[in-house]
This record gives sequence, C-alpha cells and structure tokens, in this order.
Amino acid sequence: MTNTNPQAAIGTESESDTQVNLGRRLMFRSVGGLAALAGSALLANDLAWAAPEEQSARLALPRASSAITPFRVAVPQADLDDLRRRLAHTRWPDKETVADWTQGVPLAQVQSLAGYWQRKYDWRRFERTLNALPQFRTEIDGLGIHFIHVRSKHENATPLLLTHGWPGSIVEFIKVIPLLTDPTAHGGSADDAFDVIIPSLPGFGFSDKPTGTGWNVVRIAKAWILLMERLGYAKWYAQGGDWGAGVTTVLGHLRPPALMGIHLNWQFVFPEKIPTAGLSAEEQRAVDAAAKFLNDGSGYFRMQTTRPQTIGYSLSDSPVGLLSFIYDKFHEWTDSDGNPENVLTRDEMLDDISLYWLTDTAASSARIYWEDSTGSFSGGKLSLPVAASVFPHEIFRAPRSWAEQTYTNLVYFNEVERGGHFAAFEQPTLFVKELRAGIGAMRRQQPK
Repeated sequence: MTNTNPQAAIGTESESDTQVNLGRRLMFRSVGGLAALAGSALLANDLAWAAPEEQSARLALPRASSAITPFRVAVPQADLDDLRRRLAHTRWPDKETVADWTQGVPLAQVQSLAGYWQRKYDWRRFERTLNALPQFRTEIDGLGIHFIHVRSKHENATPLLLTHGWPGSIVEFIKVIPLLTDPTAHGGSADDAFDVIIPSLPGFGFSDKPTGTGWNVVRIAKAWILLMERLGYAKWYAQGGDWGAGVTTVLGHLRPPALMGIHLNWQFVFPEKIPTAGLSAEEQRAVDAAAKFLNDGSGYFRMQTTRPQTIGYSLSDSPVGLLSFIYDKFHEWTDSDGNPENVLTRDEMLDDISLYWLTDTAASSARIYWEDSTGSFSGGKLSLPVAASVFPHEIFRAPRSWAEQTYTNLVYFNEVERGGHFAAFEQPTLFVKELRAGIGAMRRQQPK
C-alpha cells in the first residue's frame, strides 16, 4: 500500500525535509546497586553467544565500492546444515480448529513443505542458476547494492530496470530473463530484445542491510537512477510490482531525463477521496477488494509497518516461521485456485524463501514497511508514458477510468487473462508479452 505523490513535498522545504516528508507520504505506515551490576554482568555473559557477529553471520558479503564488481553466491555448507537441523527440531503448534485457511496456513501444508525443504530441496541447484547469470555489487549512497545485469546479444537492445517487492526477490524474474534478452529464441524478434538490470532492494538478498534509517522508496529510486547512470545507459525503462511498483512510480515522479517510461503490474490509481456514490462496476470492484485486504489480509503489513524488529526475531530464528509467513502470501496472492503449487513449483517457492533465510534478511526487508509507513493506494498523477498490465488475481484490479485520470500519458492498458500479484513469477510468458506490448507502445510514441 503506497502513496507515491510527491507534490505536497515540493516547495519551500529544504532538500532533506522534502526527502523525509516525501518518504513518509510514499508508501504505506527493581534491582538495586551492586545486585543490578552483578546481574547485568551475568546477563551479558549469558547472552554473549547471541551476538549477531558471532551467531549465524557465516555468509559474509564482500565490501562494495563505487566500482562495479562481479559477484558470485557461495553459501557456506554450515549454513545449509544449520537450516536442516533447525527444520528437524521444529516445535510445532497444535492444529488449526477450522477446515480452511481462515486461521492461516494449515499445519499439514506447512509440515509437508518443511519436510521437503529439509530432505529434498537443493539450494546448490539454485546457487548454480544464479551464478550462471552476470551478478555484481556496487556501493551507492553508502550501501552495497547487488544486481543482475544481463545484456542481450542483439544490438540496440532496450535497457530495462526490473524491481521486485516483498516477499518476492530477484527470484521472481529469473524465468523471464532469457525471454527478454534472447527474444528470437522465444517467439519474438530482435526488436523485442532487452538488456535487463535486476537489483536487490536494500535489506534484501545480497544487497547490504541499512544500519540507519532513511532508506524509503524515494531514496531507493534515487539509488536506481545512479545505478543506471553508472552502467552507462542514456535511455532506459523501468518496471515493477508490489514495492517495485512503488519505487517505479517514484521514478516516474522524479523523472530523470534518461527514463523513457514505466510499466506497472500493480497500479496505485485510487482517488485521494473516493466517491461514495456513482462508482462504475470496475471502480466498486477495486474499492471492495481494497477493503477486503485492509480488513482481512493486511496483518503482515501492520506488523512489519509498526514492529519490524519484533517480527524479525521470530522469522530470523525459525525457518518454519519464515516459510509459513511467506507461503501464506503465495497462497493468498497467486492466481492458483487456492493452491500455489498450481502455478509455482515447490523448488521455486523455496528458492525465494531460502534466499531470505540464508541471507538473514527477514527483519531488514520488513523495515521497508516501517520506512514507508504512511500512505494510501493513491500514487499521484504521472505525466511520463505509462503502460499498465492488470492481472486478475492482484490485491485489487485498477479500473481503467482511474488509470486514465492518474496517468495522463497512459499509452497501454490491458486486463490480462491469468496471473496474480507475482506476475513474472507465476506467468512469465504472459508477463513478457505484456512488457513487449507496453514498452513497444511507448517506443512508437517517441520521435524518430
């Protein structure tokens, strides 16, 4: 949930005040003397084992610099052994008292998936997949940023920046990389070729974890602009869903000269004041879906917005806790008839969940909600070219009428036949088809 309208933050404020205020608007909001000293000393000794640097910080990221440095994933075997040990010693809660998902993920579902994770899942397979792709790290605004950068073999390929969300990651885009970079091998033409740049959000995956506050979607968007400049791209497009849609919408407001247009698979187009009467069927559908989310589907959002550190202890210590927290979203947000395995394999879901676990980023990724804790589904008007693909099982489906009011240069709008919140992950072929159509329309609009 986000508000990506910076208009009110522009004016007489200082640059620092503007950034703080803009970030806040952008996306969703007795013991006595000696005994005390002795007790403190004992407590410090008892808890020394739990210091983060001594605990499970085995996966160490190389220090980043302003240079673009190649990166390879190499998770220590000790981390994988520790994961399996924790899974084997899970303390399970009692079974739910209902016959559906209304209390959360059913016990049998989690036990089955956790058993697969412990005994059959192969992280090294996915590690090989990642390491077959060109990966890099570079320091931007004091933080090491990880990204995948695959150049097409086709000359004049279009640079495309893809931004993931939560509980997604770079994993969401793995299946679309060959379709975008090598279109002639996947039913397209050379004109459909893209260079793809897929960064990990700060606090996610193999990017550094911020050690201070301030990394909201505005700061992230500014970092992405510097990244694209550092890569040497004079013209480029941006795409996003979930938090990626928030960052991409902010890019549309910042509108750096090199940004030619944006494609969104989740659109923040609600009016700031929603009319109480006279709504069309599509507008009422969006209002009803948003209300359902806020009333019944936003518990994770409220927790991470208000207490990311608190939930972080549970998710960082228990792999089953993390698994169930993320798997719940795969169930709820995929277009899968209530069974995520209909559209995502167990390995694919566990690739994403394992990335969170092995990088210990449950708490750091949750802080993006705290950083952008206030806002709404209204993103503010954009004047640059926008392409919108509306997938049927999105949290809410944006009505075309509101999209046209919000995006004054809406060059493409389509309601897709299949897919949900994780569009690229669930339906890679349809997602790429939509990207080709949307960005193709923007390119045709540009002067020759």
